[in-house]
Amino acid sequence: MSFKSYGQETSRRTDFDKIQDLRAQSNKSSNKFQEKLNFAKQALELSTKIGVDSSIISDYKNISLLYLYDGRYENYRKYAHKGLSLGKKIKDTLAMASAHFNVGQSHYIEFRNDSAYYHFSKSFELYDYLQDQNRKAKILLNLADIQDTEQDYIGSETNAIKALKLYEILPKTEVNLDRTWMLNNLLGIVSMKLGFNEKSLEYHTEAQNVAEDMRQEGFYNKVFSINNIAFVYRKQKDYDKSLELYQSLVDIREDYDDYDPTFYPLVLENMAYTKLIAGHTDYEAMERNFKEAYRISDSLDDPITKIAVSIDLSKYYFQRHQPDSSLKYANITYDLAKETSSNEILLDAIKVLSKLKSGEEGKAYLEEHIALSDSLLNVERNVRNKFARIEFETDKIEEENERMTVQRKWLLIVSVVLLLTLFLLYIIITQRNKNRELQFEKDQQKVNEEIYNLMLTQQDKVDEARAYEKKRISQEMHDGVLGRLFGTRLSLDSLNFSEGKDAMMSRANYISELKTIEEDIRKISHDLNTDFVSGSNFMAIVSELINKQTKAYQLKYHFDYADDLSWEEVSNKTKINLYRIIQEGLQNIYKHAEANEVEIGFKEKNGHICLTISDDGKGFDVHKSKKGIGLKNINNRVSELDGQVTFDSQKKKGTTVRILIPYKN
Repeated sequence: MSFKSYGQETSRRTDFDKIQDLRAQSNKSSNKFQEKLNFAKQALELSTKIGVDSSIISDYKNISLLYLYDGRYENYRKYAHKGLSLGKKIKDTLAMASAHFNVGQSHYIEFRNDSAYYHFSKSFELYDYLQDQNRKAKILLNLADIQDTEQDYIGSETNAIKALKLYEILPKTEVNLDRTWMLNNLLGIVSMKLGFNEKSLEYHTEAQNVAEDMRQEGFYNKVFSINNIAFVYRKQKDYDKSLELYQSLVDIREDYDDYDPTFYPLVLENMAYTKLIAGHTDYEAMERNFKEAYRISDSLDDPITKIAVSIDLSKYYFQRHQPDSSLKYANITYDLAKETSSNEILLDAIKVLSKLKSGEEGKAYLEEHIALSDSLLNVERNVRNKFARIEFETDKIEEENERMTVQRKWLLIVSVVLLLTLFLLYIIITQRNKNRELQFEKDQQKVNEEIYNLMLTQQDKVDEARAYEKKRISQEMHDGVLGRLFGTRLSLDSLNFSEGKDAMMSRANYISELKTIEEDIRKISHDLNTDFVSGSNFMAIVSELINKQTKAYQLKYHFDYADDLSWEEVSNKTKINLYRIIQEGLQNIYKHAEANEVEIGFKEKNGHICLTISDDGKGFDVHKSKKGIGLKNINNRVSELDGQVTFDSQKKKGTTVRILIPYKN
C-alpha cells in the first residue's frame, strides 16, 4: 500500500549539479585527455539542453582550454570563437573579454601577430571597463611582445611600461613576479635595440633582482638576465665585465644538473666571440668553445641556437683569414636564417658572403643585402602604421564604453530597487514561514490531543470489557457452575448409604457431570486470559501525521507499509514511540536537511518492526552530529523499546534512518 505527494519540480537544480560534476571530471588530472574532453562535451550538451547561455559559455571555455593544453590550437580557437559569438549575442561583457583573450592567445601561440594583436586589444578595452587590473597587465605584456617581434619598439616600450605600473600595485605572487621579470627583460632588449644601452642595463639589472625574489623559476630567469647584461656590456665594449659574467654562467652550469641544455652553447659562443672582438689571442680556446657550442646545438636540433653559433663562427674564421671555413658557416647561416625567418642574422650572413665572394657573385650578395635592408625598413614602417590602425579601431570601443557607463548607472539604480524588493520579499517569506511553523505546532498539538483521546477511549473500552467479563463470569460461576456443583454434591451424599449396581451407575453419571463442570471452569479460565479489545487503526493515524507535516513543510513524500504487520499485537507504548520518532524525524528534515522529498516505510524483518525514514537533502557527518537534540530524542525512544537505530548519511546525497523494534515488546 502506497501514499504519494508531489511538490515543485527541482530538475533544473539537479541538472546544474550534474554539469558541475562533469566539469570537475573534465579537469581531473588523473583522467586522460579524451576522457576529460568527453566529460566537458557532456556538460556542454546538458547546458545546451537547459538553455542557460552563461553555462554554455563556461563549457565552451572549458573545452577550448582542454584543446590548448593538448596543443590542438585549431580546435582551441574554434571553441574560443563560439564563446565569443555567444557572449556578443547576450551582451555579456565578461564573456566577451575572456573569449577575445582566448582567441588572441590562439593566434599568439601560432605567431599570427596581426589577429592576436586585434583580439588582445579588444579584450583589453573590455577588461579595462571591468577594472580587471590583472588581466589588463597580462594583455599589455602580450601586446608589447608582439610589437617587439614586429619591430615596433616604441609601441612595445610604451605597453611594457604600462604593464609594469600595473604589476607594481598587484600582489607579489610567483606568477606576477615572473611576468614582472619578463617585462623588465623585454624593456632591456627594446632599449638596446633603440640604442639606449645604459637604460638597457638598468632594466636587465632590475630583472635580475626580480628573479632573485622568485622561488620556482627564479634560477633560469636569473641566468638569462646575467647573459643579457653581459651582452649589453659587450655592446658598450666593456669586454672585461662581459667576459666575467659569461664565465660565471659557465661556472654555474657545473653546479646545476638541470641547467638548460640549449642555453649553454649560447654562453660558450658569446664568451668566445667576446674574446675575439676584444682582441684576445687564445684562438685555440676560442675555436674550441665555438666548435663545442656548434656541436651541442646541432645535436639538440635547435636551429635558433645553431644559427647564432654559425654566424659568429663564420665571422671568427673570416677574421682568422680562413675563407673556406668562413664560407662554410656563412652558407649554413644563410640557409637556416631563411628557414627560420631570422632577417637580422640573414643580413649578417649576406654581408659576410658578399665579402667572401668576388666579382658578380659578391655584387649580387651586396644587392641582396641592400634590398633586404630596405624591405625590412618598409616593413617596420608599415607595422607601426598597422598597429596604429588597430589602435584606432579599438578606440571606437571607448565610445561604446561611455554608453555602457550610462547603462551601468541605470543598472546600479535598478539593482538597488531590486535589492529592496528582494529584502521585502524576504521579510514576507520569512513571516509566512513563521506562520506555517505556528500552524504546524497547532496541528501537532491537535494530533497529540487526538492520540491522547484515542488512548483514553481505548482504556475505557478495556475497562468496560473487563467489567463486563467480571459480571459474566460471576453469573456463570454462580448460576451455572456453583449450582451444578451443589446439586451433584447432594446427589453423591445421598448415595453414600446405597450399594449395588444402580448406585455404582449413578456415581459414574455424577463423576461424568463433574468432568463437564471441569471443562466449563477451564473455558472460563481461558476466557479470562483473552484480550477482547482490538487495536485501533494505527496506520491511518500515521498516514494522517505524515500527510499533514509534509504539507506544512512543502515536501513530497512516499509512504509504504506492509500488510503482514498485525498492529493489534503491538503494544501502545511501541506505537506511541514510533509515532513520535516519525514526527521528530520529519521535523529534523525540515529544519536541517533542505530536502525536497522523503520516503517512510514499515515492514516486518526477522521478528522485528523495521521503520525507514529517508530524505534527499544535503546530508550530514553522522560522527559529528550525534549530539543534536533531535537525534538524541530518537535514540532515547529506540532504547526505551530495546531497539536499534542506524544513521546513514553523505554530504549532498541525503540521509537514511533505519530503526529495528522487537515485534512484541
